Amino acid sequence: MLRNYLLTAYKVFMRRKLFTLINLTCIVLTLVVLMVITALLETAFFPTGVEGKSGRMLQVYGIRSSSADGHNFRTTLLGYKTIDQYLKPMQGVERVSAITVPGEVSAYQGDRVSQLQLRRVDADYWQILDFKLLAGRLPDEDDDRNGRLVAVLNATTARQLFADGAAVGHTLSVGGQVFQVIGVVADVLHVNAFADMWAPLSSFPSTAYQGELTGNFAALLLARDPADLPRIRREVARIATTFVTEDPRTLSSTVFWADSKLDVFARVLLERQSDADSGAARLLAIIGGAMLAFMLLPALNLVNLNMGRILERSSEIGVRKAFGATSAQLVGQLVVENVLLCLAGGLLGLACSRLALWWLEASRLIPYLEVHIDLRVFGVGMLLAFLFGLLSGVIPAWKMSRLDPVHALKGAA
Repeated sequence: MLRNYLLTAYKVFMRRKLFTLINLTCIVLTLVVLMVITALLETAFFPTGVEGKSGRMLQVYGIRSSSADGHNFRTTLLGYKTIDQYLKPMQGVERVSAITVPGEVSAYQGDRVSQLQLRRVDADYWQILDFKLLAGRLPDEDDDRNGRLVAVLNATTARQLFADGAAVGHTLSVGGQVFQVIGVVADVLHVNAFADMWAPLSSFPSTAYQGELTGNFAALLLARDPADLPRIRREVARIATTFVTEDPRTLSSTVFWADSKLDVFARVLLERQSDADSGAARLLAIIGGAMLAFMLLPALNLVNLNMGRILERSSEIGVRKAFGATSAQLVGQLVVENVLLCLAGGLLGLACSRLALWWLEASRLIPYLEVHIDLRVFGVGMLLAFLFGLLSGVIPAWKMSRLDPVHALKGAA
């Protein structure tokens, strides 16, 4: 029976090629938008590559302190002292890294000035993240310990600053300090890895940062095994209860959380810094609902197109009903045809999505963007195509299956 459905669907599609092309175009355009968004979200929420260890990595970004009555509160990033005093001594964690968020600095080369995003990190940072080293070497504990003014550049910055891109061994003046470039890494966009230039924490002009409980820092925690993550989350939440602010009389209680990448985005977007539940499930539900809502308008347009296509087949439907075909059988055939068309559109949409992502990467609208369409995105794309086929096919199929065979045959005449 399925073979007959497929043959019938093929003949129907080929009989009205322009009509089929309009349907496919509508499907492909809708799915391209949805799949590009899906690929971007997967890259942000479930990163690979440089953050390939994200399956056993947690981040602590926010610290929220409040008064006993809840009227006064403060939400900031961590200070280095908080990470060093409260998080680094944790047991059962493979590594804990203190990193700053990127900040804009001016880099001087003679009379030339360039604006760069500088991130200061410790040696553990380079062990937690898997940067692709293109030239030179990465900073190590010896560089930190000796306060060497060394720097790592990404590939784009190296090409911009040095004509031949051979940056290793050259120097840059930043904030009155002269840094020697010791390494060049591949461009990356991920939140924890984004920067134009990296330098050791010990390159700060002053050691004042070491005594700050709040400031411009985040912590990366690498577990030995993914199974350890729930325990680490609980331990970080417990440690937060022992935190003492600079003004304990005003701000008497503090919370901070060890989050996955998805949790970090959800906590910020949904403003849930005070709650243990980051709202990740809610964020995914909102995104899923928005994607379905986006599909509704083109699906309604396809419903109208499908009604026109199916009306032309009223005689066929009348004959089949006269020979005993049930409404369920007719609905099944018509829905299968529509789903097949949408799945074909899904495959074309995947190819077009890859082209759209290549253009987006090449355009540099999003700096250092690198997105891949993997099996997960492929699966989501085909699921969306299947849902699109159901949404736009069930209603017209059901209406036409309910036609009285006599009226259907008269309509055909």
